[in-house]
Amino acid sequence: MLESLFLNLKLMLAKIKGMTWKDVVDILVVSFIVYHGIRIVRGTRASRMLFGLFLLVFLSLVSKWLELKTLMWLFQNFWQVGVLIIVILFQPELRKGLADVGTFSIGPTFKEHLIVDAVVGAVDYLSKKKIGALIVFERDVGLKNFIESGILLDAVVSEELLISIFLPYSPLHDGAVIIRKDRIMAAACLLPLSTDPMISKALGTRHRAAIGLTEETDAVAVVVSEETGIVSLALSGELKRELSPEELRDLLINLLFGKRERKKFRLFERQGLKGVENEGGDNSQTQEAR
Repeated sequence: MLESLFLNLKLMLAKIKGMTWKDVVDILVVSFIVYHGIRIVRGTRASRMLFGLFLLVFLSLVSKWLELKTLMWLFQNFWQVGVLIIVILFQPELRKGLADVGTFSIGPTFKEHLIVDAVVGAVDYLSKKKIGALIVFERDVGLKNFIESGILLDAVVSEELLISIFLPYSPLHDGAVIIRKDRIMAAACLLPLSTDPMISKALGTRHRAAIGLTEETDAVAVVVSEETGIVSLALSGELKRELSPEELRDLLINLLFGKRERKKFRLFERQGLKGVENEGGDNSQTQEAR
């Protein structure tokens, strides 16, 4: 058995040494297809079915390795109609994937612009009314744990819905709204508070929650101060304050749908922050920061 393993390893190394540029292109294309396939099914019911499919493949290989004839016979018959089964099981995801390929573009799509416009419109309204809000955008790092801490919605992003969530008499207004792609996944979500001692004491709990989450993940958080109506954006533990609707819109489009650079952009030095009024209104119940 060990001799066979070493022999296969030598053959594999020999093939790697003999690779041409065509083989490299072939590998890159396949990797691209697999990567985008995983992205399409991630977070959907199909992800569980895909795991089950991989388990069947593993069992099929094990049965062949151990020469379990009955099991091998079952899998051989199963894989004869395997392609048809995959098409049936993954029909919605395949349709979505082909639609995404057909609408591929370098810049933000019309739909993505609509999402940003809806958020900016809601934030502008809440800012003028001095209604506190905390809106989080999920990026590459999943926020499943934080989503599950709130009230699940899975609703289409709209300006009206965001405004209604944060109105003072709404049962969902305390906490954060988390957006994944074009869906509002949950509201009233609990977020970790930053423990950075350099953060200005004038900043309230919403701001600390936004900074705390962006210290741990690559998420983007938008905060509206309940006390002053000032709009801020948090990324990588940094906070950009006093944003106009136009500035917020440009930042969101670049961060969410641009090239997605991961460099820390130093928006300002949190040390010695001046001219900020005490935003005690954002501290409504520390346990409900979020």
